[in-house]
Amino acid sequence: MFYYKRNQSLLGGAFTTAELVFHAVVRNVRSQHSNAVIAIVMNIIQVLALVVVFYLIMSLVGTRVAKIRGEYVLYLLSGVFLFLTHIKAVSSVAGVGIGNNPMMLHSPMNIMVMLLAAAFGSFYTQIVSLIVILFLYSVTISPIEIQDPGGAFAMLVLAWFTGCTVGLIFMALKPWIPQTSEILNNVYRRMNMIFSGKMVVANALGGAWLAAFSWNPLFHVIDQCRGFVFRNYFPRNTSWEYALWVGLALMMIGLLGVFFTRKHVSQSWSARR
Repeated sequence: MFYYKRNQSLLGGAFTTAELVFHAVVRNVRSQHSNAVIAIVMNIIQVLALVVVFYLIMSLVGTRVAKIRGEYVLYLLSGVFLFLTHIKAVSSVAGVGIGNNPMMLHSPMNIMVMLLAAAFGSFYTQIVSLIVILFLYSVTISPIEIQDPGGAFAMLVLAWFTGCTVGLIFMALKPWIPQTSEILNNVYRRMNMIFSGKMVVANALGGAWLAAFSWNPLFHVIDQCRGFVFRNYFPRNTSWEYALWVGLALMMIGLLGVFFTRKHVSQSWSARR
């Protein structure tokens, strides 16, 4: 174990932790590709590819589930952006090792720094991709008009936050049941392909379908985001407060699980995988 002299003051400790998180975020972003710019470009291509696929699917079907008057591409982007932000946050946080991560062998590092680095690294990539795509679309195709940009951005942050808390649950389960945790993680991400509400709005769903979607906090966030994006859409069947409270509850449960696991985890657990 490397020795590290700890700061005595609270302010010094805060600056040291912030510096550690910053360098860990840089390492997390560069781990996706040796060139950080290429990593962001690849994420932009993934977003555009998903938008194109959904646009072609809806064009071939011939009917649009969205009952919103406005820019249809912006409708797709509002769903795809929040969906990918949520899913990427789940994968990033769930992939953080608790006790067998090599970075934890260094004295300044701790589990909270690794968690924050994974979460903020994922969020940074999505934010840069969002800014680039919206800027290029506004310049090359048509200007984008968002009714309430602040509210829409708040929903993006909420989608990221709920994704981090779900990933925290999988992170706590991974040392105990690694294969089952990975399966549950994949099942959750696949279910969100349908039940996230990327292609539908809550006001257009019937009672049975609405009940099938309402369990998902991401569905509430995406629907509320479209209420902030479009002037003539007023979400009546969803609530961003539900997503916030679910995220807070999952965060408390996940942190309890992580701290409990840290007391029992050992390097020998890796041999079970």
